[in-house]
Amino acid sequence: MKIPDNKTSKIEYSFLGYEKLTISVTPKNNQIRIEQNIILSKKDYTITDVVVTGERDSDLSTEKIDTKFFKVLPDISGNAVETLVKMQMGVSSSNEMSSQYNVRGGNFDENLVYVNDIQIYRPFLIRSGQQEGLSFINPNLVSNIRFSAGGFNATYGDKMSSVLDIEYKKPTEFAASISGSFLGGTAHIEGVGLNKKLTYISGVRYKQSQYFLNSLQVDGDYKPVFADFQTYLTYNVSQKFELSFLGNYAQNKYQFIPDESNERTGTLNDPIGLYINYNGMEVDKYTTYFGAFSAKYRPTRNLILKLIASSFHTQESETYDIHGRYSLYSLDNELGSETVGDTTMNIGIGEYIEHARNYLQAIVINISHKGDYTTKNNYFKWGIKYQREIINDKILEWEMIDSAGFSINSDNQSHDDYVYLSESAFAQNSLNTNRFSAFVQNNHIFDFYAFDLKLLTGVRASYWDFNNDLLLSPRISVELTPNWDKDVKFRLASGLYYQSPFYREIRDYHGNIVQDSKAQRSIHFVGGVYYNFKIWNRPFKFTSEIYFKKLDNLIPYELDNLKIRYYAHERANGYATGIDMKIYGEFVKGVDSWMSLSLMRTREDIIGDFYYEYYNDTGAVVYSRQYATDSTLITPGYIPRPSDRTVNVGLFFQDYFPGNENFKVTLGFFFSTPFPFGPPNTARYMVVTRDGKTMRSHPFYIRADLGASLLLKKEDKIFKNNKNPLKVFNTIWLSFEAFNLLGQLNTAAYHWIKIVPNTSNPVPLQYDKIAIANKLTGRLLNLKFTCTF
Repeated sequence: MKIPDNKTSKIEYSFLGYEKLTISVTPKNNQIRIEQNIILSKKDYTITDVVVTGERDSDLSTEKIDTKFFKVLPDISGNAVETLVKMQMGVSSSNEMSSQYNVRGGNFDENLVYVNDIQIYRPFLIRSGQQEGLSFINPNLVSNIRFSAGGFNATYGDKMSSVLDIEYKKPTEFAASISGSFLGGTAHIEGVGLNKKLTYISGVRYKQSQYFLNSLQVDGDYKPVFADFQTYLTYNVSQKFELSFLGNYAQNKYQFIPDESNERTGTLNDPIGLYINYNGMEVDKYTTYFGAFSAKYRPTRNLILKLIASSFHTQESETYDIHGRYSLYSLDNELGSETVGDTTMNIGIGEYIEHARNYLQAIVINISHKGDYTTKNNYFKWGIKYQREIINDKILEWEMIDSAGFSINSDNQSHDDYVYLSESAFAQNSLNTNRFSAFVQNNHIFDFYAFDLKLLTGVRASYWDFNNDLLLSPRISVELTPNWDKDVKFRLASGLYYQSPFYREIRDYHGNIVQDSKAQRSIHFVGGVYYNFKIWNRPFKFTSEIYFKKLDNLIPYELDNLKIRYYAHERANGYATGIDMKIYGEFVKGVDSWMSLSLMRTREDIIGDFYYEYYNDTGAVVYSRQYATDSTLITPGYIPRPSDRTVNVGLFFQDYFPGNENFKVTLGFFFSTPFPFGPPNTARYMVVTRDGKTMRSHPFYIRADLGASLLLKKEDKIFKNNKNPLKVFNTIWLSFEAFNLLGQLNTAAYHWIKIVPNTSNPVPLQYDKIAIANKLTGRLLNLKFTCTF
């Protein structure tokens, strides 16, 4: 360097990872050379973690659901993930107290749930939403949610309707949260340790549903206790090898001592009042244990190998003795009458006893291997799994109905010499079976001039040694992205989806096992369009899918609240078809909202079913062979499935006060048209018809939940007073929730009161039972706080 004579110059030496050094140099006149030997001291720099974010390669077979909505979602069930799923297109639900949902004409048992690649099971004996308690998924532990309503790929199986794929967090720093409300509380903690090789996240939940159970129409003493603990640990043995553990313990206990109920039913022209006085109690208990170990090895950048071993254990008991005495009254319906709505005449009395001592223990153990291999335009996946199922079930339940001194059996005949049970199931079953499954799948990307094409092909294979069923399920999906100015994608998918029976599908009404039960089958055809666009300079996305599912070898069933009762000895063919639409975006600037609309129709034809229609000598229809002179054989053909709902609407809408984004208001709205129902223990065609012609249905399901959330402390807020106790919190949220804002008393199911028909004027079987609606929760208010650390 050339520097001026007789002047002092400063020279700075620096190098990355070393301390800077500055020296002063003053050359003398005509000095030609100055030599400096510099030694810099090393310096360690502490920098913040580098977080790489980006949008993953889009997978149109599943839809991503953002976890940020958990904080503001009004949710009465305590199962926030499932509540969000119920708002997605193609999904319907008619019970806000439950985490269960129907997808495109399927039932609860047709939905797959995975957490960290491990299939999750729900308890077997649950009959209603108030008994269910907490689902497996803890929202505080969730990092990613993906959901598919049909046409999903070969990595998932073997169910016919949907997939909910959950991924738990791997924390990068310490964090914690605590929340509480009239409905219960949660707490969680997460962090890293052992020089960042160990990550941990754990959570506890407690649900107190007594508050909203007291709004049900049956007065009584409700004592539910629902609690669970869950943890997820990972340990990096090296940069290539990782171990993890997922564990869960859940204790759900439901105790109920009914007192009385006073309900009105019938029609506008013929209103009926029902009063029931109860004795007895119900105690249900569901205890589950779950543990899963996994090892992930990444020998090269493009290859991932994973080994998973898990065990699920459930111990369930259902015990009750309920004695009810009932009176039926005719009500005054004359407009303008001073006694309108009052009792005019007693039209029937009776009593019933319901008894159960049901005990079930199930253990599901599996070990699986999965692999991923990635190249530039190819993504290859494979997997193999072995599963062992050990189930021991003891069923002892019966119902006795006494109507005006007559003990009524299931054939509706009364005798003075015997006590008959109207319903009964006595069985003791043990299953010890093995399942094997495997899949291969390849995702190849083609880059053409006019469009990009993603071709996803795969096949699943499964075998169950109980029925020696070997099943092959090929699946294909094509995603097309044209090189247009508009951001539009198209998708076509098809595949074969087998659902090998689990324990409940092979158990008949009396608790006996059907040995020759084969897998149900569904062939999916799905076409979709996905369009990203802007309105008001804000991002929006429109999604629409049209589908047709051809159903074969179905096991017919009837639905009573959450209890699915299968006609295990019968088989049916059917279909489900419809269109789903959803628009998602910033209807209010800065916050996301969406609305989904689904139109659906599903039918089934039970193989070999028929009945006779009887006529008297004048040609009029009669309902007993005793009075018939002629008859006609009727084959019902295609009838609505129990999950048939024509229209479903889900809405999630967010807003905030102008100028104050810390005060947010959230509305969750559900609407579903009626689905068929009918009296229990009757032929399947009678569950959806009256006299073989007229359909009987539930009322509409309409529900709106409102939440108002105020952010009391922001994450970056600094208190001037160092002693302020609130400084330990990152954020503090206070929420006010109004459940069932419209006050609509929706119907979960029906309790059927059986009466003795008048033999001089015989009536059809459907008319000797009066349906009394089991109503869901009324309007409720809740206050909730959430603090994060």
